[in-house]
Amino acid sequence: MRRFLYALVVTVSMQHIAAQELYMPRNIKKAYEKGTRDISGAPGKNYWQNKGIYNVEVKVDAGNKTVSGKETITYSNNSPDELQELAIRFVNNLHKPQSPRSGSVSKEFLSSGLHIKSFVVNGEKYAVNSDDWGTVEKVKLNKALKAGAKAEVKIEWEYPLSVQSGREGQIDPETFYVAYSFPRISVYDDYNGWDMLPHSDRQEFYNDFNDYSFTISAPKNFVVWATGDFLNPEAVLQPEYLKRYKVSLKSDKVIHIASEEEMRSGKVTRQNKWNVWKFKANHITDFCFALSSHYVWDAASVQLKTKRVSVQAGYKSGAKDFEQYVGWMRYNLDWFSKKWPGVEYPYNVMTAIQGYADMEYPMMINDTSIPDDLRDARLTADHEIAHTYFPFYMGINETRYAFMDEGWATTLEYLIGIDENGEAAAKEFYKSFRVKKWINDPSAEQDQPVITMSTQVSGAGYGNNSYVKASLSYLALKDYLGDELFKKALLHYMNNWNGKHPVPWDYFNSMNTGSGKNLNWFFQNWFYTNNYIDLKITGITQLNDLLTVNIDNVGGFAIPFDAVLHYEDGSVEKLHFSPSLWEKNQKDADLAIPIKKKVKAVTLDGDIFMDYTPEDNMKSL
Repeated sequence: MRRFLYALVVTVSMQHIAAQELYMPRNIKKAYEKGTRDISGAPGKNYWQNKGIYNVEVKVDAGNKTVSGKETITYSNNSPDELQELAIRFVNNLHKPQSPRSGSVSKEFLSSGLHIKSFVVNGEKYAVNSDDWGTVEKVKLNKALKAGAKAEVKIEWEYPLSVQSGREGQIDPETFYVAYSFPRISVYDDYNGWDMLPHSDRQEFYNDFNDYSFTISAPKNFVVWATGDFLNPEAVLQPEYLKRYKVSLKSDKVIHIASEEEMRSGKVTRQNKWNVWKFKANHITDFCFALSSHYVWDAASVQLKTKRVSVQAGYKSGAKDFEQYVGWMRYNLDWFSKKWPGVEYPYNVMTAIQGYADMEYPMMINDTSIPDDLRDARLTADHEIAHTYFPFYMGINETRYAFMDEGWATTLEYLIGIDENGEAAAKEFYKSFRVKKWINDPSAEQDQPVITMSTQVSGAGYGNNSYVKASLSYLALKDYLGDELFKKALLHYMNNWNGKHPVPWDYFNSMNTGSGKNLNWFFQNWFYTNNYIDLKITGITQLNDLLTVNIDNVGGFAIPFDAVLHYEDGSVEKLHFSPSLWEKNQKDADLAIPIKKKVKAVTLDGDIFMDYTPEDNMKSL
């Protein structure tokens, strides 16, 4: 039985270290000096961010597998700077043969990429040749965009849907996931100016909070699912299916809006050659949609504190896991809203589409089917929907700081997994799927500091920094602060930066302020070092009623652990030690434990904080 050791005496070999200042790169330091960010963790008095209002008309030709469209962007330059150029981002240029990528691809991945047919700024046409464009390019403005001014940008474009589907493209010949489908103005921010980092297919994204209105022209018999509110169901659905859809919006039970047979029969959509589907979403970081002529369409809804949210799924007939998705999503939206992080799901809809990516988008996820492992399938859905909060509720720069979102999604996946599958099963999955490969790999790339920019680490080093070590740091901090104070600090951070663009130092400072504690020692330990997890018992003595256990923190991370006392009478006792043990000295500690009977041996058990050399975590008297 776990119990708190109020009589525990912890001795350390050095005095309490003074509160330390965390290293900040020069560009971030400058942002603090300019007052766009504040040492309290809140946005500074001079904080700003730019914004676009996007009106997009897009058409998907299912025959030739192309996406074409035109858009009008009203772009507000809220910065104090005069902009001489606009950076235009188009992620799908990743498919062009000459684009740099993080790994090899098949021939079916490749395409000709974006073709810009027209580019107009404030009524002036620009001669733009997109043939050699990568995933982000600059367009020199003929007239600078002054601070506080707006520009109207009109673009016409087209591009082919890649055959090999990942995050987007063709799922099958008549099912498409259409993400990153329109040229957008890249982020111009207070610490880097224009975001010009190319997309490589490893790191993820960084976008402004924009307003989107989309009209999507799809062939008859294709149903469209999209980010945002569905504005015109009456115009595109036939009466019976419109009725089912509307019932689903108020139903706690799954409504089978359309089967594969009904989809293929031509009964579901209006029988126009082209149907125009309309969607709208404000103050979000991205917009995507999917369409299919044969996917099953299920839906229900879930009542949250202030609203009822539509929950939908589109999938291939017979996908056993996706048959459960609507129920799973109803549960996790409610759980995330009430438990962790404890912030109500901020949107009106959530849709899951069966694809190949295991990827999140605002109000949508694109998941691989795992029909033979429903527990894994459910945790995949949990993880991707957890991204609602990080990076969509919080506008995180995932390209540079992936640990700010993937680490949190991994943590939330673990916490809801405890509820869904029991603590033992959740811990075993977390250890086997997340921790084991990292802790057992001693190669140098595994020990790069978590604060390292995500574009500067690769392979497993990127994944373990972004997902595993970051998640463990959040769980270690939760153990250190306790659930109540940890949640208070987390919500303080989230309230500070909802709808804005935090960087790691905003997280550090927000958690300091929100908890009322100087946690810089902890952040220094977990984010700025080459540490790993490795404790070693170097000595153990019992003198009368006092047991002394000498521990070296070989790996260096400030982790929680249990000291398991094995008594000579066969009984066992677990004593929990939080990361506070390491606050004053992160190298070694002496545990002075009052006891009333003879101890035979002591074991250190980090549980999910798996030890690199567990064989030296036990010692006998």
